[in-house]
Amino acid sequence: MNVRKIDTFSGHRDCVYTLISDANGHQFYSAGGDGLIVRWDVTKPDLGELVARIGSSVYAMAFDEATGLLWAGHNYEGIQVLDPVQKKVVSSMKIGPAPIFAIRIWKGKAFLALGDGIIVIVDIPTFAIQKYLKASQKSVRTLAIREESRELVAGFSDWSVSIFDLDTFGLKKRFHAHDNSVFAAQFSPDEQFLVTGGRDAHLKVWDARDNYQLVQDIPAHMFAINAITYRTDGNFLATASMDKSIKVWRADTFRLIKVIDRARHAGHGTSINTLLWMAGENVLVSGSDDRTISVWEINE
Repeated sequence: MNVRKIDTFSGHRDCVYTLISDANGHQFYSAGGDGLIVRWDVTKPDLGELVARIGSSVYAMAFDEATGLLWAGHNYEGIQVLDPVQKKVVSSMKIGPAPIFAIRIWKGKAFLALGDGIIVIVDIPTFAIQKYLKASQKSVRTLAIREESRELVAGFSDWSVSIFDLDTFGLKKRFHAHDNSVFAAQFSPDEQFLVTGGRDAHLKVWDARDNYQLVQDIPAHMFAINAITYRTDGNFLATASMDKSIKVWRADTFRLIKVIDRARHAGHGTSINTLLWMAGENVLVSGSDDRTISVWEINE
């Protein structure tokens, strides 16, 4: 596997916490501690476009393909829904005093992961809160959706993972997943495996077809795993860590095949908080505490 750094996108004035792609495949959005939401084109690194300026840190975003709107979760302020083309706020909602760490959108609903252990479910057409799911006294740090079985997965700072039924919102399963906070959860594109990572620096693989039994436990990084992303073809996944490295793994064997770091590839100098594998399959984007976004070309 060959890795080439395409460019470094700079402009944020604080840590970059979240990256999401838009519908056209070569543009993406970034946000972080400075409250700025910026649109980038991977082919034009010097032309970042400010979409919104929010008064507090943004830890989570989601793009609603059905409406073309961008959801942004504030630190302690709630939700803003933005029209990224018109660059204006369409709706906003006070959720509560807790930060929003993750947002997932699925079939007309938005699922918000809060720092007080609550998952808030918002009905998108009416922009009204439909349900509160209280599953822990600790923060909900990550969310993932398994469409085939209509399940919502949540990872918590109490070291657990919970599985909810998306039809009834009932709790189907709860299990001890890591030896510290669970920061990242991602299903493989075929939805056969759930992969999780957290503060214990371990990458764990769970068989979603077999009631989430543990398949592999890999001591993957030196420090916390902050993000996990699959390539769209499902052949590879990447992890990002507080240890300043990105690691690329084979999805069929979970064998490590590449380390991207400062020494080898002029990588980030501080914690890497977020990853985005673009739809074109050979472009991986990373955001860091060093306030920069790096774009990597990855070829087999």
